[in-house]
Amino acid sequence: MKLNSLQKGILIALIHVALVCSLGAKLLMDRASRPRVWVKTVPYDPDLPIRGRYVNMRLEVETRGMQSSKNEWQVEWAHLIADGGKLVAVKNEGYEGAPVLLDKNSTTHGRLQEPVDYFIPEHAQDPSRVQKGEELWVEVTVPKKGPPRPIRLGIKRDNGDIKPLDVR
Repeated sequence: MKLNSLQKGILIALIHVALVCSLGAKLLMDRASRPRVWVKTVPYDPDLPIRGRYVNMRLEVETRGMQSSKNEWQVEWAHLIADGGKLVAVKNEGYEGAPVLLDKNSTTHGRLQEPVDYFIPEHAQDPSRVQKGEELWVEVTVPKKGPPRPIRLGIKRDNGDIKPLDVR
């Protein structure tokens, strides 16, 4: 069977649509089956050449099996897991997983080296600008491999409960 140019173009378009839909299906399956946790964030000034509005955040993690020097920030590779409602970075030998910046003042806390982006609508207020006594948190899906995937943002006031934000 010989295809003409129009049929070839339609076939390629259908293949592209199938690829995009399969990626979307995988992300939805991960969101439904993988653990979710709320993670405290540190807003980070973005410098990406992409268009659109987003909040760029570094996620704070509990660390296990890692030790930092007392003088400077240090990078360790870790496997990310959800444990007890927290995002935990467990030391990983080799260069697989996620790079974690170890806090020079703590033996149990650090930040993911790679920031996570959360895209917001064009006319929404910037949720990373919080008031005194507030902290920005993000709910993430923890995949088997790769960085956490943000689901929604929330504000925690004076060590209370996290209130999800509607950024639409």
